[in-house]
Amino acid sequence: MSALAALLLSSAAANTIIDPMADGGAIASCEQRADSGPAAGSETPGASQQSLEVAPPAAPDSNETLEAEQAASEIVVTARGDPPPGDPLQEINIQSFQLAQSVDRRFVGPIARGYQEGVPEPLRDGVGNALRNVGEPVNFLNFLLQLKIGKAAETVGRFALNSTIGVAGVFDVAKKKPFNLPYRPNGFANTLGVYGLKPGAYMYLPLIGPTTLRDMVGDGVDLLVLPAAFGKPFNRSAYAIPTTTITKLNDRVDRDADIRRLQLESSDPYVETRTLYLEMRRRDIDALRGKSQSEAEPSVPASTDKSGITGRSCLGKREASPGGGRE
Repeated sequence: MSALAALLLSSAAANTIIDPMADGGAIASCEQRADSGPAAGSETPGASQQSLEVAPPAAPDSNETLEAEQAASEIVVTARGDPPPGDPLQEINIQSFQLAQSVDRRFVGPIARGYQEGVPEPLRDGVGNALRNVGEPVNFLNFLLQLKIGKAAETVGRFALNSTIGVAGVFDVAKKKPFNLPYRPNGFANTLGVYGLKPGAYMYLPLIGPTTLRDMVGDGVDLLVLPAAFGKPFNRSAYAIPTTTITKLNDRVDRDADIRRLQLESSDPYVETRTLYLEMRRRDIDALRGKSQSEAEPSVPASTDKSGITGRSCLGKREASPGGGRE
């Protein structure tokens, strides 16, 4: 038994001896880890400060971004002090202009562009030429009233050529060689101006656009000439509604680039529209009164069509001035 006990005590003592090399390796390993700095992933003040410096800015609030985009797409027109002498209804006109532009952006413009893409250009031009040819008697009558006999005769020649060779006006053969008879729009508003009637108050009316008291009265008379002189079909709504709609769409397609420029770039679209319209009308009357014999296009582009969302607008294409050409 004593021998067995001595053997057990000897075995236990051997198991409790610590290897000095192993302990030294462990101590060295700990010192090495201490000297090498903090373990990966631990934070230090310097590292924390660096991460704050490179942090990206917070994303802008989505509501603020949406409001900014909406504000950029809106036309803001404000009155400029007291109304000018020719625009006594400026406040009302501005509201009407804003409404018309809003409707144009949301409805009329997209419909016109869809019409442009869906209907081939030759077909659009042909229908437009035919409708314009129907209005030549009004041009002829007003040239007579203005004592412009040469232009009245040319208008009759255009009407005869386009109504026959041009297949009821679908093809404008009169403006081409050898005839060289350009289209010259005219109307009772011009006749009133030739005889000295002043424009009167400027107005911006829904569905009519920029006009003056004189032009509104004159355009109303023009609309009555064909129904009063010829009756059917010109006095029927079945004729007036579709032809007016097509004329407005063609006019809006022609003026699309200018209208979009006005909506996006002009600092004051209302004032620019008013200025261009009044200048265009002054040039028309001056040409008919013999103050300008130049057939070159004026510096202010203008549509000769009296229809459309902005009426006889100065934002579209223009053909020959009513006063241009041979007498």
